[in-house]
Amino acid sequence: MAENELRRHRCCFTGHRPEKLQMTESAVKEALEYEIEAAISDGFHTFISGMARGVDLWAADIVIEKRRAESGIKLIAASPFCGFEERWSHEWRQRYYFVLKEANLVRYICSGYSRNCFQIRNEWMVNHSARVIAVYNGEAGGTRNTIEYAKRLNVPTFTICK
Repeated sequence: MAENELRRHRCCFTGHRPEKLQMTESAVKEALEYEIEAAISDGFHTFISGMARGVDLWAADIVIEKRRAESGIKLIAASPFCGFEERWSHEWRQRYYFVLKEANLVRYICSGYSRNCFQIRNEWMVNHSARVIAVYNGEAGGTRNTIEYAKRLNVPTFTICK
């Protein structure tokens, strides 16, 4: 299948780390589940997670759960680089490894850490998607940059605020 056809059915996530959110984990997950279900209803069946703590891993967990009920659902784990998770707490590393194990495809976007590896990962996700689901608190940073990049490419963004 051609890349453009595949892209039409892909949706990616962007959002903040837990400490930057003003919503509880359960509230964020509830909002993410709603947006993921809407995306599935709209014909999206492949979801891309950037694999960061917080929104990315929570969204991936929801996609994995949805896949149990609908076998056509797929998850791409787009990690910025191999070893990205090494300094995380044990709990977050376990969540990361679980998602890697469950993903249909794992991509390490950069060969190693660099100042811009996260932005490269974010642009890769948008370049391969036809929808972005964002959890955004209004602050400058990677999430805002990803939303602005998606707007420049005319990729629709569905935003969960705060």
